[in-house]
Amino acid sequence: MSKKGNKDRSRKTGLPPGTLIHVGERKTDKPAITVMDYDGAHFEERAIEDIEDCIPFHTSSTVTWINVDGLHETGIIARLGSYFELHPLIQEDILNTNQRPRYQNGETYLFVVLRMLSYNGAQKCVESEQVSLIMGSGFVLSFQERPGDVFNPIRDRIRREGGRVRKNGADYLLYCLVDAVVDNYFNILESFGERIETIEEELLSNPTEALLKQVHNLKRDLITLRRSVWPLRELVNLLDKTESRLITATTHPYLRDLYDHTIQVIETVETFRDIAASLQDIYLSSISNRLNSVMKVLTIIATVFIPLTFIVGVYGMNFTHMPEIQMKYGYLGVWIVIIAVAGGMLLYFRRKKWL
Repeated sequence: MSKKGNKDRSRKTGLPPGTLIHVGERKTDKPAITVMDYDGAHFEERAIEDIEDCIPFHTSSTVTWINVDGLHETGIIARLGSYFELHPLIQEDILNTNQRPRYQNGETYLFVVLRMLSYNGAQKCVESEQVSLIMGSGFVLSFQERPGDVFNPIRDRIRREGGRVRKNGADYLLYCLVDAVVDNYFNILESFGERIETIEEELLSNPTEALLKQVHNLKRDLITLRRSVWPLRELVNLLDKTESRLITATTHPYLRDLYDHTIQVIETVETFRDIAASLQDIYLSSISNRLNSVMKVLTIIATVFIPLTFIVGVYGMNFTHMPEIQMKYGYLGVWIVIIAVAGGMLLYFRRKKWL
């Protein structure tokens, strides 16, 4: 949790439960509210300026999806909560953007909290955003921290007449929204796979401290992804197993398929975590191999120069009666011996495949 989140949470100390205070980072200047109202033959889409304009949709016989981007204006949450009879604790949880994914079965609505992830390719990191979904009889409310989401394919399907989402109720819309978040996890995992492959190749060819930092960032992002996915498995399972009248029998097969998708995501995340853990070992092994190669070269150089140092040391002694001092070609002879010794040792090392 960020320092800003801790500061906001501290403002709630001593306040009654259900007090509406936004906990988290303000990610948009002004909240935006959009409404999509539809059934098999009717469709309407509007941007809402005044929250009072949502009231007629609540009493209609169609399916209504109200989406709120931006949570810092608590009055909007309070008024929507009053219109749709949301418990004060639910409204408080919507404004607390540091929650783990969870599911709650109310008497007249279902409450779902998800983590919607996006991959920032420029900074090579995962960005997380809380999405709160409330599904009641004929309506779905979605609350996001900022504009931009993974729900545009759902909106396009609603706009097209004759689609399955237009023929089903609010429970199927809730499934579609959760399914869109889970499907986006596969896109995130694909980016992780490419990122892991690139780091692994660079570690083997040119291990650097910058790459080690990338490995640490990768492990941190995988932890973020794991925290988002693991509770989601239980959430989807509870949605499928719930006996709420709000979820029809025709939606349960889709929820079971969604549960299988969450299992696939979890298994992939665990595989990537194991690979990420091994990347640090690859870095240490590559550094060790590089150091061994350097030490090998230095050792060979030192070994070659040991006999050469001995030869020049012998003829560097200052004795008057040394037999070779008076030889006309003594200097040339010493060089011939030095070159022969060095060449013979290098040839021996090559035959032993030490070079």
